[in-house]
Amino acid sequence: MTVKRRRLPAAGIRKLEGSLFIAPWVVGFLAFMAFPLGYSLYMSFHQVRILGTGIEIIPVGLKHYKYILLENGAILYNQLFPFFRQSLIMIPIIIVFSLLVAIMLNQKFPGRSVFRSIFFLPVIFTTGQVVREFMTQGEGDIGFLERYNVAALVSQNLSSSWAAPIVNIMGSFVLILWYSGVQILIFLAGRQTIGSSVYEAARIDGATPWEVFWKITLPGMVPFILLNLIYTTVDLFTFPTNPILTQISTSNYGQSSALAWIYFVIILAFLGAILGIFHKVNKASGAAR
Repeated sequence: MTVKRRRLPAAGIRKLEGSLFIAPWVVGFLAFMAFPLGYSLYMSFHQVRILGTGIEIIPVGLKHYKYILLENGAILYNQLFPFFRQSLIMIPIIIVFSLLVAIMLNQKFPGRSVFRSIFFLPVIFTTGQVVREFMTQGEGDIGFLERYNVAALVSQNLSSSWAAPIVNIMGSFVLILWYSGVQILIFLAGRQTIGSSVYEAARIDGATPWEVFWKITLPGMVPFILLNLIYTTVDLFTFPTNPILTQISTSNYGQSSALAWIYFVIILAFLGAILGIFHKVNKASGAAR
């Protein structure tokens, strides 16, 4: 009597493989992050004091949230909103720059590997406290801004709410370019997923490089643009000079936890808006094709 071995269908095998790949992250999240996140949410509804005999926790309900949102909104409204405007300018700059550099680095030329390393190395070295100290010392500025008085020109022609973020971006433009390393790597990997036969067929049909970019390269990079939009947004909102992160301290654990959760909800709303806009634009372009 022969025993028939039962085989999983192809869809089941793919799901199993995906579950195995994501399992290390799930285990790590449950082991190291789930409890701290839950405990910070718990502390946001309590007054927490560190005493010599232990931790004193007094329930206060929504007191910290009301204080931050209603009674003392300077942290959010006077500091966070200008940072939002600055991010709205920085994100397109980083995405466009990364895409153009990735297309350039995908070409065959001498020293291509060296240039790829040059664009990615700052991501490794200039992180956290290094970037903070770098900006404190005034490094990363572009010299011609002061030489040609560009900042004053921007301030004269734009409102103060938009002039200040633009001047800040121009003042640290080199650092912005340095923070494009991961995005360049993602775009470079995405560009290599487009087969060379498509470009050869376009050249045979007489398509110009400009037409090839808009009709082949850019549509093929759409999923990676979305991925980089999400990554860049999260990266900017955890930047060392973020005004919210500088306000979070250990002097008042409950209020700091409430501020962190409010900031987390704002980031989720920001990402949701990006996904919604991107979905509508992608749907409209698909209908046009």
